[in-house]
This record gives sequence, structure tokens and C-alpha cells, in this order.
Amino acid sequence: MKVIIAGAGAVGTHLARMLSTENINVILLDASEERLSKISNDLDIMTLVEEPTSIEGLKNAGVENADLVIAVTPDESENISCAMMARQLGARRTVARVDNYEYMKPENKQIFENMGISSLIYPELLASKEIADSCKYSWVRQLWEFGEHGDLVLLSVKMHDDHHVFDKEISNAHNVLVEHTLKEIGISHGHKFQVVAIKRNGETIHPHGDEKILPRDLVFFMTTKETISEIAELAGKDGYPHIKNTLVIGGGKLSVRAVWALPGNMDIKMVEPNMDRCEQLGGLITPNTMVINGEGHDMDLLADEGIDNMDAFIALTENDEENILACVAARRRGVRKTIAQVENIDYLDMAESLDVGTVINKKVIAASHIYQMLLKSDVDSVKMLTVAEADVAEFVVKKGSRVTRDMVMNLGLPRGVNIGGMFRGGKGMLVSGRTRLEEGDKVVVFCIAGTLKRLDKFFK
Repeated sequence: MKVIIAGAGAVGTHLARMLSTENINVILLDASEERLSKISNDLDIMTLVEEPTSIEGLKNAGVENADLVIAVTPDESENISCAMMARQLGARRTVARVDNYEYMKPENKQIFENMGISSLIYPELLASKEIADSCKYSWVRQLWEFGEHGDLVLLSVKMHDDHHVFDKEISNAHNVLVEHTLKEIGISHGHKFQVVAIKRNGETIHPHGDEKILPRDLVFFMTTKETISEIAELAGKDGYPHIKNTLVIGGGKLSVRAVWALPGNMDIKMVEPNMDRCEQLGGLITPNTMVINGEGHDMDLLADEGIDNMDAFIALTENDEENILACVAARRRGVRKTIAQVENIDYLDMAESLDVGTVINKKVIAASHIYQMLLKSDVDSVKMLTVAEADVAEFVVKKGSRVTRDMVMNLGLPRGVNIGGMFRGGKGMLVSGRTRLEEGDKVVVFCIAGTLKRLDKFFK
């Protein structure tokens, strides 16, 4: 498979790094020789110093034989032009990064397909949805819903023993999952959920029945929406407040998209240090959002704005360190839900170890959307988990495919793969080892990193 990436910025570099490990012929194209030289020293990929909108440059990259061209420069118009030309020159599929919400409306999809652009990607829009989803429950680190009505849910929860509970309102909370094996938990609670993975000490574990849940584990549950409240109770989180008052640090594009994605009944305060930007934000934000001129690390200012009474604290500045430290400070003041934008991949494990709460990385979110296009099976969505070395994908079961030939436990799935749930006849349900998949089923698969592509042969 041959993939051309136009743009050696943050997203393009992350994609090149990810794809170069998967036996994919990657060509990275950028107008800056300096940017490319830094990358070529680290990665075993071909780089070309060419303008992304140069016809000759695209031909030099072998665009006529490309399976996918990904245009992810900082310039929206350049990306659209690059994708259009690449398709006309013979590329099978194209993706363009944009930052215009109007382009993402479903009614406009056909316009771009007629232009030769297979898919558009707006990282800030995708990230804002993850922020809004994670704010549905203050005790959940991240939440992903599957199906039209969210009948199946994957959620991650940080496990604390009773000594870690410090809110007065939940002082009687009791975590009955910690120090018990998954087998014991399943028998005691009627197998109403699956633990599909555990993140522990920087490592993502594919758990077996004898695995114990330990304090400070980040546990990934696959369940139905009816069982979410039961998981909260079992994990000692049932006293956590609903999110009403929210403080957002930073007034950039992601912050604007985030406040539009959050429920309209929230009271939101946004802190932005640049006065000119504050004035611009007046015409961009929601009516329930108040803009405050100030620094996000000014704890006296945040105290004056009521940080001690906030249900959620969302740090979305361009400075990863500021976001991490601000969330640590907010948690120490008792804010239960904290979210930090962390774009430096090397900081992700540190952010998790510091217990900053939910971590958002636009590069990882964007890569998930693009990676889906590289799979040969019928895949509805792919989500690469920010703080776990794992992916979640929705596969559609085809007639005669390998997964229909026996019960799940006898399929010989790769180690690190867990089919957690499925939809059959529009109804969401959990999957056990004795489940037999049928044509038309849509299954939700949790995969430890590096195993997703190995599933192609099971579903195609």
C-alpha cells in the first residue's frame, strides 16, 4: 500500500510515524526542507521537498499509484487543492484537513465527493466531540458511544481505593471492584459488562479472568447504556456530581468548538490572556459562556472566578505543560472533572501518571479517522485511545467471513483482541466467548496497538 502525506506539521508527522511501522510505503511531502530533514533522520520513509499544490511535485511522488493521499498542511485551501489534484492525477482516495465547520455538514458531503475528495477531517471538531462526550459523566475519564442511540458504551474509569476519596459528598463511596478478579466480578454482577483492557504502570493489559483490578488502574469497560449507573456504584463513583459549572482555559479554535459541543444548560467561563482575542470571542461563543481576560495559571484569578465550585475544568491552551499543571492544581482544589489538551505524544504517559483526568490529543484523534481508510474490511469507525496503546473499531460482518465459522472463543483471534459488543437487528448487546457472529452483525472490537490490521483477514 502506498500513502502520500502532504504537510510535515504535527498531524502529518504523527501519521508518518504511525504508518511507517506498518509495512506501508509512506512518502512525506512538504515545501520546507528543514522540517523534512528532522523527520527523515528519525523515520525510515521517503521525503520530498515539494509544494503540496504542485502538479509536478505530486507526479514526482508517484501520485498515480497512490492508494491514499492525505493533505494535512496548516492551510485549508491548500489541502483542498492538493486533494483535488491528486484525485485527478490518479490517486484512489484522498483526505483533506479543513477548519471550516460548514464544510463538515452532511448536506455538503456530496459537493466534496464530486470534487474528488473522499473525506474531510476537522481535528478540532472531532476533539470537541470527545470533550463533550467525556463530560456526560464527571467520574468517567473517556466515553465512546456506539450505535444510533448509544446503546453500547466503552468507558474508562480510574480506580481508587477508599483512601483516595476526599469529597465530603461522596465520603461513603466504596469501590467493590478493587482487589477482585474479573472472574469474581463477572459472577457476582451477572456479566453485565466486560473489562476489555486495563492500563497499569504505563502498560495496557489485555486481561484474563484471574486478573485483579488494583488501585490506580485505568479500567476500560464495555457495557450497555442501562448499566452505566451500576458501574458508577461498583467503582465508588455514584456520588460524583453532574456537570453544571465549567471553567475553560484558553480561547483558541478548540475551545470555541468545545463550548458549542457542550450541553447548552451548562454555565461556562472561558479565560483567555489576549485582550484582542477576548473581543473576537464575543461573536464566536455560545450565549451561556462568559469570557474573562486573564492567565489560566493565575490561581488567584481562578479562585475569584469560583474554581472551588466548578464541576469541570478544561485546559485547552497551546502549552501542554500549562494544561497539565493547571489540571493538577484544579484537582487538588476538589474539581472532579478535569480535561487537558496534550499534543506532545511523549507527555501522554506523564499526564496519566499525574492523574490529570481526561487527556485530549488532536493528532491521535485525526489519525483514527484516517487509519480507517487503510483497512480492507468493512469498518464503520476507528478510535485510537489517547492514553492507552489500543484501538477500538466497528467491523461489519460479511457473509462467509472467517468470524462467522465458529464461536468467538474458537476463532483464534490475535492476542490482545477482544470483541466486546455487537449490534444485531439494531439492538446492542455484549459478546461472550460462546457468541456466534452472523452476517450483518456490527461488532465493536478492542485491540491492543499493532493488532488492528491483523483483523482484516477475519472480517473481509
